[in-house]
Amino acid sequence: MRSEPTPFEGGPMDGRVLPILLGPTGHPPKWYEIPVPDAAGGPPTVLLYKRVPAGYTKRLGLQRGWKYEYDPTGVKPRPRWPWTRRSTAA
Repeated sequence: MRSEPTPFEGGPMDGRVLPILLGPTGHPPKWYEIPVPDAAGGPPTVLLYKRVPAGYTKRLGLQRGWKYEYDPTGVKPRPRWPWTRRSTAA
């Protein structure tokens, strides 16, 4: 499997670059979760990072790769499938 050095911005991982495994399409995952163990032995805290474009070239506007930005909410959005709807039962 291929990996790509991907920078992290914001949060505790700010400024670090980690090799992230790429998927079958050649892109890193949209969300990257980092579990941090609790010192008291409780449940681990999960740091959540979202994949965003790293930048664009000046001349053609092509994307220059990916980076991860810290999401302080720590909640990943649920997938919105077209065949699921909110219940409108009254």
